[in-house]
Amino acid sequence: VQLQASGGGLVQAGGALRLSCAVSGRIFIVNDMGWHRQVPGKQRELVATITIGGRTIYADSVKGRFAISRDNAKNTVYLQMNSLKPEDTAVYYCNANVNGYDTWGQGTQVTVSS
Repeated sequence: VQLQASGGGLVQAGGALRLSCAVSGRIFIVNDMGWHRQVPGKQRELVATITIGGRTIYADSVKGRFAISRDNAKNTVYLQMNSLKPEDTAVYYCNANVNGYDTWGQGTQVTVSS
């Protein structure tokens, strides 16, 4: 099982980016999916999660600006990031509970310039 993230890049403050993360491999069920982020010298932090039924949880710092969604038919999770701020700059990691195991994708860099 692999998670492949894409969509990171460089954007000006106030701009938007959409991250995608596709799960591939021998899949029976994908339960919770989510995004975390990490900056050098700090712990990885939760950004947003979404259950298989579509229930979402957001970090306070991104509420109202970010939206997580998923396409269960494609085993893909998305993160729409709007009104980006320089403090959103980080490496973003997707994760998913696949077949009962927590699995992580490679990170994708998001850089927001002021």
